[in-house]
Parts: sequence; C-alpha cells; structure tokens
Amino acid sequence: MKVIYDAETDTLDLIFRDEPIAESDEARDGVIIDYGKDGRLVSIEVLDASEHIREPRTITYEAKTTPTTPTTR
Repeated sequence: MKVIYDAETDTLDLIFRDEPIAESDEARDGVIIDYGKDGRLVSIEVLDASEHIREPRTITYEAKTTPTTPTTR
C-alpha cells in the first residue's frame, strides 16, 4: 500500500494495488474510489484533503495482530 499527499493539489491518494484504473466512482463530494478491470479496489483519492484531514502530511501506520491461540494435541 502507498500513501501520497500532494500539497500543490491538496490531494491524498491511498493506493492499494499498482494496476490501471478501469472505473472511478465519486462516493461523496471529493472522495473518489478507483477500481481495476476485475472490479477490485485499486485506490481512494481525497480531494481538498486539508479540509477533511487534520494533518494530511502526517501518517500513523498500525498493523493489528491477532493473538495466537495455543493448539491442543
């Protein structure tokens, strides 16, 4: 996954897969969802990002892990 903030255009892109975009939908004003030719999510673009996100130049990444359960034999 890649996150790109462009201060010049004030756009925030969340890119989930590196492939061509086949279709785009504007889910809400300024939120564009892009899909690949297989219909799977490719990216999300937020226009006027600084109006929606408090600090678009800062990102916190957190990977949640699930606790492993002991196996019984």
